[in-house]
Amino acid sequence: MSAAGDWRLRVEALDKTFTLHLQGGLRIPVLRGEALTVRAGECVVLAGPSGAGKSTLLRCLAGNYGACGGRILVREEDGSATDLAAAGAREVARLRRHVIGYVSQFLRVIPRVPALDIVAEPMVARGVARDAAREAAARMMHRLNLPGRLHGLPPATFSGGEQQRVNLARGFGAGHPLLLLDEPTASLDAGNRAVVIELIQEAKARGAAIVGIFHDAEVRDAVADRLHDISPLPDAA
Repeated sequence: MSAAGDWRLRVEALDKTFTLHLQGGLRIPVLRGEALTVRAGECVVLAGPSGAGKSTLLRCLAGNYGACGGRILVREEDGSATDLAAAGAREVARLRRHVIGYVSQFLRVIPRVPALDIVAEPMVARGVARDAAREAAARMMHRLNLPGRLHGLPPATFSGGEQQRVNLARGFGAGHPLLLLDEPTASLDAGNRAVVIELIQEAKARGAAIVGIFHDAEVRDAVADRLHDISPLPDAA
């Protein structure tokens, strides 16, 4: 693990409230004053009861949800820091290409695109030549026990576990400095869960900062350097 000053993600006084416009503008606060620092080579696991705001926080860190207040500072590879909470759409897209890798529970991709190209695309976006990216994608897919006969097929017809492994290959293959993992082993068997643990440990070893949600206690205990507890707000209980 790196020195305390070598942070990759810093969340300061983050607020998030949802407004239900179809219910008379009802406001539901989920996060208030949330603070978190994650260092290079560290895996922080979000903990707390269902509905506490773990997924909301993770989606704010990915730029999927806009923050209502506070800052989300993302340190880039040149040492500069960008406030994701204040960034415009183009800046958010750039951070997703070059800094933030995100593995969600569900694979959302363009239809009819082969799985191999789906996995290779983030590597190409980070500057890897297409042929080299496809070769690296194939290696990552084989490692996650996705046979070659599937590589040229669109994943829409894959099983849930196969789609999740495509998602994992896509998320881990590009080597982003910051990785966000939302239940990455939810649809996997024991053998593939072990591969994911290895991938997380390797990402930590190369200096990636990782924030994740893991309901699988065995996986969580194997990868977590510490837990970050999130409690439901009194008016969100």
